[in-house]
Amino acid sequence: MKITILSTAYPLRGGIAHFNGLLYKTLSKYHDVNVITFKRQYPALLFPGKTQLEAGDTTEKIPSKVLIDSVNPVNWLKIGYKLKKEKPDLIIFKYWMPFFAPCFGTIFKIAKQNKHTKAMVICDNVIPHEKRLGDITLTKWFFNKVDYFVTMSKSVLNDLFIVKPKANSILSFHPVYSNFGEIINKDEAKAKLGINTDKVFLFFGFIREYKGLDTLIEAVNLIKDKLNFTLLVAGEFYTDKQKYLDLIDKYNLHDKIKLFTDFIPTEDVKYYFCASDVVVLPYKDATQSGIIQIANNFNKPIIATNVGGLGEVIKDGVNGYLRSPNNPNEIAQAILQFYAENKELEFSDKIKAEKDKYSWDNFIENILSMVK
Repeated sequence: MKITILSTAYPLRGGIAHFNGLLYKTLSKYHDVNVITFKRQYPALLFPGKTQLEAGDTTEKIPSKVLIDSVNPVNWLKIGYKLKKEKPDLIIFKYWMPFFAPCFGTIFKIAKQNKHTKAMVICDNVIPHEKRLGDITLTKWFFNKVDYFVTMSKSVLNDLFIVKPKANSILSFHPVYSNFGEIINKDEAKAKLGINTDKVFLFFGFIREYKGLDTLIEAVNLIKDKLNFTLLVAGEFYTDKQKYLDLIDKYNLHDKIKLFTDFIPTEDVKYYFCASDVVVLPYKDATQSGIIQIANNFNKPIIATNVGGLGEVIKDGVNGYLRSPNNPNEIAQAILQFYAENKELEFSDKIKAEKDKYSWDNFIENILSMVK
């Protein structure tokens, strides 16, 4: 097939761009694929980070046409007419927030006038974590034009049926992120990050309110006198950081928590995961998590809260632990249990045995089964 991926992609940064890069590379083995990405993804006023562009010479790159302006309707019309003329068999949109619904919906409304091109939406979220007035209306307007839907957790599938009850959809779990390099020795990774404690656990990813870092800091306070450990916090603040810094001050945790709060370049991600024994995701709300599939790539167990679709991949007591959200005591007890029972090797072996289930080839075969 002739396929266009229309979403964020290199040279833009972040998990969705990485996802689309791996999607492109796998699809390209079987089909004629091109990528159209944003020249302006967010207006500067709406972007909470420091830069929207990927940095680093060793970053995995894919060819992309940098064309879309998310806030310029004239631009949407031009791209719509471009795609109408080019007549791809399928346009794949990656959808994660309603802000993009007017842009995506306008482009496809024009493109499908050729009576040939179909649209598929891979849904990260249908109902966003941080809700705003008009979210559902915008999403419905776009989704009513779309032919096929892919969700990567049952919770997102349920949200999809709220917005579009008869959606032509498939559930296919988030594939493993395999673009962050090879597994390296734990001691080498610790040395790179300047860590000398025996036990290390990791909170990774953009720091937003719903991800529950405050819960984890509270949990760390409960175990600070029971273990010799370091909590690595690796990710850029996308919310007010003072709340978290105040908690660290309040409990005097400066010698227990090591902050790396600049954006983590792709080539450095392996050091944070390989230095750690376990990844902790204390989310207050979730759909699925790309962080889980980075952890799976490095065979790292996960302690997470049982929200959204996290429990569809993490099996309590098998490859990690699931605990209640907003409960520092449960997170603290799970960390203590993990180390007391020496679960790292056992859980890692279970992750290795399951990893093929989340391959990119399987994902592509699943999602294109609808189109075929």
